Amino acid sequence: MPKKKPSLKWRSGCPLNASVEILGDRWSLLIIRDMMLRGFRTYKEFLDSYEGIATNILADRLRKLIAHGIIATQPDHSDGRKLFYLLTAKGLDLAPVLTEMVLWAAAHEDTENQALIRLIQKDKAQFLAAVRQRWAGKTLPSS
Repeated sequence: MPKKKPSLKWRSGCPLNASVEILGDRWSLLIIRDMMLRGFRTYKEFLDSYEGIATNILADRLRKLIAHGIIATQPDHSDGRKLFYLLTAKGLDLAPVLTEMVLWAAAHEDTENQALIRLIQKDKAQFLAAVRQRWAGKTLPSS
């Protein structure tokens, strides 16, 4: 049975609705976080993340993120069976959004990783520039 491709039609024309339909579950956001902040690029790295995503959910979310042009794949030239997942320019544009979500949670919830929070609070523009620099030359065009 062929795998179902995610629908790219929205329930409404509202921009927030489109954002929620693409990114409205925790796993998609955590995959993007791991790519941006932890440099994850392989299926195994995502699978080993400390939140403990199930293989079927991981495969589904990666497919959806690819379908929406947030990430793309690139074959590993040393092992043709292996894929690298890379942020697209569209995906990298989520860095300020995720940064604001981190700051919001830090202000209103009891969270960990205070070092990251202090780093962002000290100079948000510099933090975002570092994220972009980390991906300079590694992002792929949005599809």
